[in-house]
Amino acid sequence: MSWYVLLVLLVGVERLAELVVARRNAQWSLARGGVVSGRGHYPWMVALHTGLLAGCLLEAGLAGRPFVPALGWPMLALVVAAQGLRWWCITALGHRWNTQVIVVPGLPPVTRGPYRLRWLRHPNYVAVALEGAALPLVHGAWITALTFTVLNAALMVVRIRCEEAALSSLAPAPPGRVTT
Repeated sequence: MSWYVLLVLLVGVERLAELVVARRNAQWSLARGGVVSGRGHYPWMVALHTGLLAGCLLEAGLAGRPFVPALGWPMLALVVAAQGLRWWCITALGHRWNTQVIVVPGLPPVTRGPYRLRWLRHPNYVAVALEGAALPLVHGAWITALTFTVLNAALMVVRIRCEEAALSSLAPAPPGRVTT
């Protein structure tokens, strides 16, 4: 169990690194006239993601969930893959990546990295969903995995609508890409 605690703490440190990048990027965007949208759902996102990390540790520890290698190792591989996808998104978006919805007027949508894949409209949210399901399951915390997945799906409906509206109101969609 101690290695799992370390894994969850490392994911927590990664999230703190994201917040540092997001704060820097927010300053960059706001200095260029960036418009913030969706402030109402953002605290719920923070609470959900914090709850994910706490839930992993609490359920695995208090409920005595065992590490089952046949489930745990593949889930660990998915956690690592989710981190890779997340940082690919962060790198591709550059200064425009953020944990908040901030759109700079006049800038076209990013079409590099995973954002060049037209069939994968929100790759960062795929990484979030993947990590949120897999991280708890590394150590059998299925209640946390299920709870996060359901709550995250509901929150993503709100988030994606907010983001799509912000993007469509400020920049034209590239040819062949439909925004709703």
